[in-house]
Amino acid sequence: MHVETDAEFCRHCGAKIGAHRHVPWWHLHRRLYDWTLAWAYRPSAAVALFVLSFAESSFFPIPPDVLLMPLTLGNRKRWLRYASLCSLASVLGAVFGFAIGWLVWDAGVDQLFYRYVPGFTEKVFNDVSTLYDRYNFWIVFTAGFTPIPFKVITITAGVFGTGAQVESPAMFFAVFLVASIVSRSARFFLVAGLMRAFGAKITPFIDKYFNWLALLFTALLIGGFVVIKYFV
Repeated sequence: MHVETDAEFCRHCGAKIGAHRHVPWWHLHRRLYDWTLAWAYRPSAAVALFVLSFAESSFFPIPPDVLLMPLTLGNRKRWLRYASLCSLASVLGAVFGFAIGWLVWDAGVDQLFYRYVPGFTEKVFNDVSTLYDRYNFWIVFTAGFTPIPFKVITITAGVFGTGAQVESPAMFFAVFLVASIVSRSARFFLVAGLMRAFGAKITPFIDKYFNWLALLFTALLIGGFVVIKYFV
């Protein structure tokens, strides 16, 4: 495969070309990121995408976009397949995260998450719990579409949504499931669609700006509903 000598990113997979900066062993999150990305170049990449998408919704810190982008670039005709696979696995992982909060959270699992899952702290967990009473759908949607750790939301939903303070746990779970399907599908189909349409040249843009744009879009969307509710 020919690659231009002055290219910064590979036209085929979007990987950075040239010498890579050494990552110290103590930068565990970055090393985990690189390890995850390496699966994109193996025959079992689609299986790895499914597993990663499932795990990220309940305990794994690396988002599945890391694999989704190079896989889509490698075979753009399969962008719908990869986006669907990613969305399905992520929603199933969200249900698994809900089950963790519902069934085993108080059995000592909470301390494992606080200690070993990056970004999952007791303070974050308590803060999110207090918001569910008023913003159930929007909490899940925002975390599912933006870089907010989705696993925190799914597990917290399982704890709060099955507690005595919720009148209808079944309705709570239905709202949670719908929000997960809508937000996760919107994110992954958008990422895969951009890679399908623009190719490797959009990879630096997604790496640098996508999360900020996702946050902006979600803020505008929620703001629009607030305007409709109170001023129309």
